[in-house]
Amino acid sequence: MRAHLARVDAVLVQALIAAALSFAHLHDIASAAGQDGWKAWAYPISVDLLLVAAWRRLRSGDAKAAGWCWFVVALTASLGANVATAGLLDMNQVPAWLRILVAGWPAVAFLGGTLLAHSARPTAPGTDTELDVEAIEATEGQEDAPELAPGPTQPAFEVQPERPTVPVPTALVDHARKVAAEHHTRTGKPIDTPTLRARLGVPAPMAEAIAAQL
Repeated sequence: MRAHLARVDAVLVQALIAAALSFAHLHDIASAAGQDGWKAWAYPISVDLLLVAAWRRLRSGDAKAAGWCWFVVALTASLGANVATAGLLDMNQVPAWLRILVAGWPAVAFLGGTLLAHSARPTAPGTDTELDVEAIEATEGQEDAPELAPGPTQPAFEVQPERPTVPVPTALVDHARKVAAEHHTRTGKPIDTPTLRARLGVPAPMAEAIAAQL
């Protein structure tokens, strides 16, 4: 346990040192390019936030192309600032192209952050939102109860078995109401049980139980 904590502490210390150095290099480049005061401190924060947002998108598994694109952009900005401060660039005589890049970075970072935060995630066709899979699987296989076997003497009338009570999650009922409202707005007619079942992808007993609560 102590060895594990020691490894974690070493990784954290190393990450903090690397982040502080990169932060300082980005600040120096922004300051040399004419961004003084609080603006010079905002540039490294902007670059690091875009890098983290792109990495989170890559870890989530959605829109990996966009994630890789903005990850490379942010990494290039960070790595370029670190290399430029290694004596390869005269900090007192910054070229015009670097001033243009630094001045245009806020627009690039805003565009990248917006696209990463608001890009639509793929949904299954025929559904509006992701349903509670566990709730649906819990009711899978619940069909009508079998008819009672006749005894030695036939009763005067046949007793119909009661339909089993199907538990319906509250979240699924709320989602069904949204689906029914959207169907009514689009067609002008109330949604029927077969259509509701097809839209929700649930068994027939659950669809009837949900329709009874709408």
